[in-house]
Amino acid sequence: MTEPLDWKAFRRAERERLLDLRRAIGAAERERLTATLARQLDGAVPARPGGALGLYWPIKGEIDLRAWAEAFAARHAMSLALPVVVEKAAPLEFRAWAPGDAMERGFWNILVPAARTAVVPAVVIAPLVGFQAAGCWRLGYGGGYFDRTLASLAPRPFAVGLGLDAAELASIHPQPHDVPMDVLVTETRILPAAQSFSR
Repeated sequence: MTEPLDWKAFRRAERERLLDLRRAIGAAERERLTATLARQLDGAVPARPGGALGLYWPIKGEIDLRAWAEAFAARHAMSLALPVVVEKAAPLEFRAWAPGDAMERGFWNILVPAARTAVVPAVVIAPLVGFQAAGCWRLGYGGGYFDRTLASLAPRPFAVGLGLDAAELASIHPQPHDVPMDVLVTETRILPAAQSFSR
């Protein structure tokens, strides 16, 4: 009889492997990937004039989208927002942000806006560690913050998972608490969720 998969152990091991791969990307290749992903995002992110675009402050070798987001928001009359952990194991709060704003250290020592102006973004770009193409499932860092946030916000923002082709897994073994992205964006693909996909 086959033992049931220990999905938590599987995810821990895959996160470690994929983060090592991401950190090993050289400066020139990272610059190329950033430019390529920016072009991909232009075709994948819906314009929501008057709404906020939620992005992320890059950590752990994540692609830095701040310059792209600033230009995209300016073209489409959108504002920007960054996620903030206000309570452990709770949904994130998105705070209004613009380049040059005063910042402070938040959870995990990540920079967050010092001004506590909360907004509900119309679109959220969520960095991913790994992904499963079928169903647009995102593997994050394991804290569940983006899943809880997307499940709690009303109206739910359009969710874009951003990562690299090398981060694809045959399955992340989705669990009931996981929330799929509306699209996944890599340097070569824009993947919509398959409506017929089931856990």
